[in-house]
Amino acid sequence: MSAERPILPPVRLHSEAELARDALAAPLFVRAVKLARWAGPDARVGAGGELVEAQLPAAAQHLGLTDDGDGAAYASEAWRLAVDTGLLDVTDPENEDGEGTVTVGENLALLTSGSPQDVLSIWLDGLDAVHADATAPVLDDFADLVGEDGSIDFDALDWDPEAEAEFLDGVLGNLYLLTLADHGAGEGPVPLPALAASMIVPDDMGEPTDDILEQVSEAMMRLDDQFRLLEPIGIVAYQPVDESLMAEEGDPAEAAVTEADEDDVTRYGMVRLTPLGLYGIRARMLEAGVDAPAVGDLADKGAEALLDGIASYPEAAARAEIQLWLAAHGAAGAVPAATELLAAARGTDEGAPLRRLHCQQALALAGEEAEPAVRAVLGDQELGGLARVWLAEHGASDVPAPPEAMVFWLAIDTIAAQLDADGELDELQGLVEGLSAQHSGFFDEVWRVDHPATADVLEAMGRLHSDKKAAKAARKAAFKARSRAGGEGA
Repeated sequence: MSAERPILPPVRLHSEAELARDALAAPLFVRAVKLARWAGPDARVGAGGELVEAQLPAAAQHLGLTDDGDGAAYASEAWRLAVDTGLLDVTDPENEDGEGTVTVGENLALLTSGSPQDVLSIWLDGLDAVHADATAPVLDDFADLVGEDGSIDFDALDWDPEAEAEFLDGVLGNLYLLTLADHGAGEGPVPLPALAASMIVPDDMGEPTDDILEQVSEAMMRLDDQFRLLEPIGIVAYQPVDESLMAEEGDPAEAAVTEADEDDVTRYGMVRLTPLGLYGIRARMLEAGVDAPAVGDLADKGAEALLDGIASYPEAAARAEIQLWLAAHGAAGAVPAATELLAAARGTDEGAPLRRLHCQQALALAGEEAEPAVRAVLGDQELGGLARVWLAEHGASDVPAPPEAMVFWLAIDTIAAQLDADGELDELQGLVEGLSAQHSGFFDEVWRVDHPATADVLEAMGRLHSDKKAAKAARKAAFKARSRAGGEGA
């Protein structure tokens, strides 16, 4: 009965203010800002906007780095980020020596005077730039690619930029999913071999072949380089591959994939998405058209959007979303919010039972102030049973007894909602057996219930009930319900 659900669970993001602070503290971003404030009218840049080599030692020294090759490389990387994020503006070279000029970019001031959204927007541009660097080809010997006429033979690179970007995005997407696994309990670091294998080893493969292991090994080494580049922008916390493994005999990937010792597997690299990384990867997925929900997305929507939207949410995320919705819609009082929720819960479509289940959960969070709205639907066939349950749970002593037809209708609706929610089998079986045991001759009467899901629910009860006699009665009742529905439709 379950409708198709979004693949990605909702993410609980830190506030934009917290994320903006994290962005401003990212090491590479910090260095880019420092260089943007350091650069003056005497800064000389090449045709590509890069700081000329002669000025790299001074830039490295300003950053507190050594003025050797490594310091110069870090300074060059930070300079490129400052240019790519609009912290610096570079004009094309006009003089004979091919050098351009540089001025402070408008975005530099936004880092102090702008909103958290401004900061995060600039940081996202930086993430895109670093992502592009991470998927760039590795040039072992650049001279071999330069022809006699000085042109670069790109075909000799054996590099597909779209495939490289797609692979890294796939890895980051898998890391995102693993981080959200078990309702957010999967926040620990993930072994690098597991990430590489998730992209290469087929799901139905038992023992990986030598060819597959070789591909995993190559992917691990490539990802090791890429995560070293991505960590300074703040999206991951990364423990690199132990370089001593390269000197050991055997294939690192084969050892890692088959490694049973959890202490040793950390030597093959461990990576974890940071809260800023969750934000950044989700932003990239949204830009690519991927449905990546976040808790709070529905807070400003109507009640129907809320109840439909949380249908696929884990319990904790659904509860948090409801609380945010109530906070946003309860300013005028609990009664209007509860009235809107109850109106949205009506319906005979396939998703209606689950909407009513989530409506009941939302009303529980709305508190006793919602009572007038709940009492107003006591006579409603679809909501009257729900209302009586809510009033009884809140200690009301004057709850009118429900008509027998409403009791049976509520039983069908409740089981239909739980089937649609894909709950635990043991819990569902207990619900089925508990509801059917409350009424003698339950299956003799329930097939007459005028509910769109009656036949489907009875068939499910026939599969789930542990008592063979009751299960048979449920299947017989399902047949009667289908025959009745067919006769009415004829």
